[in-house]
Amino acid sequence: MGHNGAMSEVLAERSPGTSGAGAAPGAAQAPELAILVDGLVKTYGGRRVVDGLSFTVTCGEILALLGPNGAGKTTTVEVLEGYRSADGGRVRVLGLDPQREADQLRARIGVMLQEGGLYRAIGVREALRLFASYYAHPADPDHLLRLVELEDAAQRRYRQLSGGQKRRLALALALVGRPELVFLDEPTIGMDPQARRATWGIIRGLRERGVTVLLTTHYLEEAEQLADRVAIVDRGHLVALDTPEGLTRGDATVVRLRAQPGLQPARLAALPAALAVHEERPGWHVFETRAASDLLVELATLLRDSGVIPAEIRIGRESLEEVFLRLTEREPEP
Repeated sequence: MGHNGAMSEVLAERSPGTSGAGAAPGAAQAPELAILVDGLVKTYGGRRVVDGLSFTVTCGEILALLGPNGAGKTTTVEVLEGYRSADGGRVRVLGLDPQREADQLRARIGVMLQEGGLYRAIGVREALRLFASYYAHPADPDHLLRLVELEDAAQRRYRQLSGGQKRRLALALALVGRPELVFLDEPTIGMDPQARRATWGIIRGLRERGVTVLLTTHYLEEAEQLADRVAIVDRGHLVALDTPEGLTRGDATVVRLRAQPGLQPARLAALPAALAVHEERPGWHVFETRAASDLLVELATLLRDSGVIPAEIRIGRESLEEVFLRLTEREPEP
């Protein structure tokens, strides 16, 4: 997608701190914090789905909000968008209360619709023009069509689009009001690799122009590639908040050994330099260590004594996916 020029056109008349529909002349600049979540509580059926959650997002930042299904992230985003009320704590979005000042807020944010948010018979260009009519100074629908590469599908009905095309249309609709803050929920699901990478370029372009992005995704690589910081929630609590590099750096090195099955787990775990070890899949053993050189010597000795020739040994850092799985690991149900 040739997004650089088109993105400039989309956001040219709008800068952070200005309002969309109904904007007052000389509107104040946006607050330093785009999002404030302080002790958020949301309860359903007597169960706290969100339990004292706190985090902030600064203006112009991309924050990836990650969590397993049922962790509370979707509920949190719906509270921020003003679609659900909080049962406790304090929430501010662009300095506004999403419930009491919903009309002011919706003129300044973009929300990516999920499938089912549009009439199935509506046309692609027709949908963009309809959404543009809700704003005083919208982006040009044709520029948006070029940005997300849907020009060839402009006359198609929504029901005729592929899953990836529907996500690209949803992204265009989220940007039509020249928002200061965009909520992107699974923005690239259903896209082929080329469209996914192109969409990443659009999202990076938003940040370059000062737009704040709150991203939820199940693609851990997507979060690692795009986010300035990553927040991981589980069971309604914040369990980690850092840059992708900060979350994956740690002070331990990961060593992966691929060898023929049959190595005794107890002997691997007993190696002095191994902090932890688990069998990722048959024949693949993953070690955490703070002394990689010592561990390699110990492994070589054990393999020699066991008569095992390793097929592969890798040394590196923990991936974001591994961090995520470790932090959100659930105890098996009895």
